[in-house]
Parts: sequence; structure tokens; C-alpha cells
Amino acid sequence: MATLPWSEQLANALSERKTRGRYRQQRVRSGQQGVDITLDGQRFLSFCSNDYLGLANHPALKKAFIDSVERDGVGSGAAHLLTGHSCYHDQLEQALADFTGHQRALLFSSGYQANLGVIDGLMARDDVIIQDKLNHASLLDGGRLSPAKQLRYQHNDMTALARRLTSTQSVERKLIVSDAVFSMDGDIAPLADIMDLANTYQAGVVIDDAHGFGVLGQTGRGSIEHWQLSADNLPIVVGTFGKAFGTAGAFVAADNDVIETLIQQARSYVYTTAQPAAVAAATLASLKLVQTETWRRDTLQALIAQFRQGAEQLGLELMQSFTAIQPVVIGDDQKAIQIGKALEQKGLLVGVIRPPTVPEGSARLRITLSANHTQQHVVQLLDALEQILAH
Repeated sequence: MATLPWSEQLANALSERKTRGRYRQQRVRSGQQGVDITLDGQRFLSFCSNDYLGLANHPALKKAFIDSVERDGVGSGAAHLLTGHSCYHDQLEQALADFTGHQRALLFSSGYQANLGVIDGLMARDDVIIQDKLNHASLLDGGRLSPAKQLRYQHNDMTALARRLTSTQSVERKLIVSDAVFSMDGDIAPLADIMDLANTYQAGVVIDDAHGFGVLGQTGRGSIEHWQLSADNLPIVVGTFGKAFGTAGAFVAADNDVIETLIQQARSYVYTTAQPAAVAAATLASLKLVQTETWRRDTLQALIAQFRQGAEQLGLELMQSFTAIQPVVIGDDQKAIQIGKALEQKGLLVGVIRPPTVPEGSARLRITLSANHTQQHVVQLLDALEQILAH
């Protein structure tokens, strides 16, 4: 049995975490991902998946995956720069470049790796990284991994961002980094304003569009399309496939020089095994559905409006989110846990988010909606919340 000389300290810290209601635990899902799932043998109506467009089990994705496995096998067997880069990977990168309006796209095995790679791969000592305070952990970790100096600004506060840019005017290379849709609040970064400031102060911009890609915009191009940015004024975009696209992995889209630099210098790209070719094949099928089946985004928007209207009528504290992420602020950690457990007893599953993931005093129910939900599903959730909060 492996152990550490300070194992007693670890045990005490774990015990304290349990006492404070901040202990994380794995749960085993049986069967497919979807709005109806089985966890630890219990059936739930799920409101905590990121499968926003309901594509995770789409027949077209399954067929593409299986066909690729028959042709190319299961594992890629090597890094992209050795023998791991298949024709499906190559086709997907080209399709993503066309879809995002960029010259090139580069695949990563996960969104976390993409964010680590794009920041560390582009920034060096004496450079400055300026990040929104509520950015995803992977973006912040990318800044910590980089030898560049990392600064942060108040959430979505363009005046604060301008101050950071003014204070670093003498620095030649500055990179503004922000989520497009913030994963715990569901609100959207003012990308058009960020790009204006970047142009004024000659800074680069990286946008993590994990929760917007496929969901925002008429054709699902994400925050770029939502803000109607021109082709000559685009940020570097990080997108993931494990959410709206229903598969796995991620990409970075940018101009040729950025992508070639990442191929040379992004450690999380160079030194990791490529995702299976079958995943890229399934993502190619998903990309077609994202573009053509616009009804999925229309349905999702209708469900978001229905939930918000119903929640406001119940007097629930909502955040300024008009995306598929709908946080209901509870405040107290233990109360949030109790509500989450009460919902589970009624067969409903929501995310219960507590510090340190969110600030102290802002524990919340993180409710996420999917195009596969129905209006009756939303009514069922609202009715359950009303009954639980009445006691």
C-alpha cells in the first residue's frame, strides 16, 4: 500500500472538508449520457449535463465513430507529431478552420490541455497575461504554468481591464484571456469591448468558448457569431467538443503563425497522445449537425426562457445568464446541499456548487438545460423546487 509520511494531515483535511460540506465524490453512470440517466443504480431526470444540443447519443455520431473504429482501430497510438495524426484529425482541423473563420485549427485531447497549451505556448518571460477573475481553472493554470507575469481584473469589468492594460503599456507582448461563457455564472463576456481594448492597447486575445461553441450564434459559431465580429478582428478561439458537440477533445483556432508556434511550443500538444481517430470522425459528423439542425438552438433558447420565467415567479435568485447554464443562488453551503438531496429524492439531478469553486456565500444549484429536455421536464423541476423551498 502506497502512503505518505504526512498521510494523517491529508486525512484530517479530508475530514474537515466533509464537515464543511465540500467533499467531492464520484458517482457511477450506467448507460448513455442524456436527460434521463442512471447514477449508482438510481434513475434521474438530469439537469447537470453539458450536452447542450443533445448530440451525445445521436445515431450519426455513433455510426461515424463505429465506422472509424472498423477502419482505424481504437487507440491513436502516438502523438500527433509522430504517427497519431489520422486523416479524420486532418479533416476536422480543416473543417474547424472554415467554420470559425480562421486560417488554421489545431486539435488537443482535452479543453484543459488546449488552455494550458495556448497560453504557455505563446507567452514567455517578461510578457504579461491579463485574465478575468472568474476564468476557468484551466485558463488560470495556463497562466501559472507560463513564465509570464499574470494579472487579473474584476469580472467582465472593462474599466478594470483598461486599467491593467494602461499599467502594462510598456510591455510589448500582452495577452487578454477570458471565458466567452462563464461556467459557474452562465453570463457572457463582452467580447466586442474586449477586442476594442485589445486593438487600442495592441494586445492579443484568447477566448475560451467551451460553453458557447455550438450554442451561441445562428449557425453555432459561438461568441464570434454572437458578437458579429468581423473576419479581420477575431480573437484566438479555444473550443471544446465535450459539451454542445457531444464528443470529446478540443481545438485552438487562429492564424497560421499562431498554430505553427503552438505545434512547436505547446507542451500539452507535443507531449501527449492524440485522441482516437474515431472521436475526430464523430466530431466531424457533429459539426454538420450543429450547422444544419438549427432547431436544437431554438429549442434550447425556448427552454431557457421558460425556466427563467418560472424561477422568477417562484422568487428564486437567478444570475444574469441567458445561456444554457442557469445558476440558482442559495448562499449557504449546507442549504444548497440539502436542496440538492431533496431534488434527488424526487428523481431530479442538478449540480450543487460550493466554494472554493465559487466565492464564499454564493453556493448555488447549477442547472443546465439541453435541447433534449421538454417543457414538461422544466415544469417538473420548477414544481419540485417550489415544494422543497416551501418547507
